[in-house]
Amino acid sequence: MSTQQANSNKAIRLPLGNAIYRSMTSTIVKTDAMELTRWVLPAGKSIPTHNVPGEITVQCLEGRVAFKAGGKTQDIKAGYLLFLSAGEIHSVTAVEDSTLLVTQLLPSIKPREKVDVVQEASEESFPASDSPAY
Repeated sequence: MSTQQANSNKAIRLPLGNAIYRSMTSTIVKTDAMELTRWVLPAGKSIPTHNVPGEITVQCLEGRVAFKAGGKTQDIKAGYLLFLSAGEIHSVTAVEDSTLLVTQLLPSIKPREKVDVVQEASEESFPASDSPAY
């Protein structure tokens, strides 16, 4: 059983309960600005130490995980939400069969500014304070 992709203004159902045993981790939404992923972690499964470039939230939908970040380990169980700043190093270990909803903000990539080479060369050669020589 896989989780369906969400579309704008359309509700979807996230499988919970016994469905965890037939489910896999899946991306629910991915846009230029964010990524929403449903993580399915059987008890004992770990996600090794890593970081991500954007801010994230981790919401435990069911089960319980040990979430390590900032030099401390927190017990995150169903109904709890955790926020992490961009680049913060963290790891996760499922204490029980767990489902997490992870939202990651993606850093924006600014489009390169178009440069008018002729205009730029003209401004460098003839600054406003100097009039061109004829």
